[in-house]
Amino acid sequence: MTLSMEVVANIRRLHFAEHWKVGTIATELGVHHEAVERALGFDARGGVKSDGVTAARVCASKLDPYKPLIRETLERHPRLRASRLFHMVKARGYPGSEIQVRRFVREVRPEAQAEAYFRRETLPGEEGQVDWGLFGPLKVGNATRKLCCFVMVLSHSRGVYARFYPDMTMENFLRGHVAAFAALGGVPRVLLYDNLKSVVLERHGDAVRFHPRLLDLAGHYHFAPKPCAPYRGNEKGKVERTIRYLRDSFFAARRFTGLGDLNAQLATWLSEVALVRNWPGAPDGRRIVDVLGTERERLLPLPEGAFACDVVQPVASGKTPYIRFDGNDYSVPHVLVKKPLTLVASETTVRLLDGDAEVARHERSYDKGLRVDDEAHLEALARQKRRAAELGGRDVLRATLKNAAAFIDGLAARGQVLGAETSRLVRLLREYGPKELDAALAEAMSRGALSASSVAHLLDTRARRRKRLPDINVVVPESVRHVHVTPHALADYDSLLGQDGES
Repeated sequence: MTLSMEVVANIRRLHFAEHWKVGTIATELGVHHEAVERALGFDARGGVKSDGVTAARVCASKLDPYKPLIRETLERHPRLRASRLFHMVKARGYPGSEIQVRRFVREVRPEAQAEAYFRRETLPGEEGQVDWGLFGPLKVGNATRKLCCFVMVLSHSRGVYARFYPDMTMENFLRGHVAAFAALGGVPRVLLYDNLKSVVLERHGDAVRFHPRLLDLAGHYHFAPKPCAPYRGNEKGKVERTIRYLRDSFFAARRFTGLGDLNAQLATWLSEVALVRNWPGAPDGRRIVDVLGTERERLLPLPEGAFACDVVQPVASGKTPYIRFDGNDYSVPHVLVKKPLTLVASETTVRLLDGDAEVARHERSYDKGLRVDDEAHLEALARQKRRAAELGGRDVLRATLKNAAAFIDGLAARGQVLGAETSRLVRLLREYGPKELDAALAEAMSRGALSASSVAHLLDTRARRRKRLPDINVVVPESVRHVHVTPHALADYDSLLGQDGES
């Protein structure tokens, strides 16, 4: 923007004569603050140029004594933030504001130089690259999990394997490797990773402490894990570009009914789309699947057995016969309550072991807050509870009735089902009372009619002789228990009955 001589003169008058600040002049005249600074002749160092001669500004900046320190620090640490530089000069006595520091840093910060990279070429079978891709939330029943995609790419052929999982746990990380090795037909000698927690537990420079489970996997398949250098994502650019390609070409606008359906569609897409692309840089138009077939000959062979990826951990139930795992409760036999067990969880199954013996097996759920039951466990617990109730009923009868012990012994001698007989006798005790029931037991034994039905018949017969009305157990529904009914006098009905009698 070119300013007229009249505007320039007005700017210089307002600043040097009236001592207006640059921002105030820019707002007043409706011009950019940089145009005002050019009109005043300010250079990058805070001085004023006039006909090629540098003069001191009218008002010296409070930051001037600290500018050499800022320049020197930025030369050694070009990426240091202005906020940190402000606190550094403030600790040395700078009385001004952070805004002045930020403006000066913008002027003197060294420009970042674009870094050039070598093109990375790898031999067949030498290297693979592994990473996770996040694809948003995944709804499973009442749970919301993370939809994650494990991706492995062979650096030479660009052969790719991918599979979706509901999280990025170590067990799924290992499963992804095992499935990828099987699908690609072998193992590369080196696998390149980002600094994932599933790979690197601790790092100090080049000293890396790997996750022990990853080292177990590497020992089983004979590959060497290699983490990228910090802030060197270009080292595993092939897998990052593959994740982006998968996101744009496969996942965008994709409809699926569940994780199994999504993985089935992904497997089809990999074989029919991703692997039949032209091999990058191939002058003869060869496809990735063709180069992959050649590279398979250079991959390390698969061992005889696959690596065990299941979760194995000690567990114990509380007062109820359930084990909590991954947000859900799985039943165990009630006789193992509070006993230490071993949980073994695969991708589809949860098993509970007592020593080497399997005591429970359930289908694994990825929902949250579910109670996964085995009907056999529930039936065994119910039988135990019924047995306890039966034994309790016998104790009540023996403690209340003097003839109960002899009657129950007689039932057992005849091979009667004691549980059912005892339960009915307890109900008769509540209905008729101990005196009537004890007398009926004595009479039944004298007649040789040893059954709860005979006792009930005797009690009913005695009640009818006394013209006692039978007890009716009235069950009032919950929906009407709160209704209050006001009783009314029945004299009017008696008078009506009397009239009827007269007529």
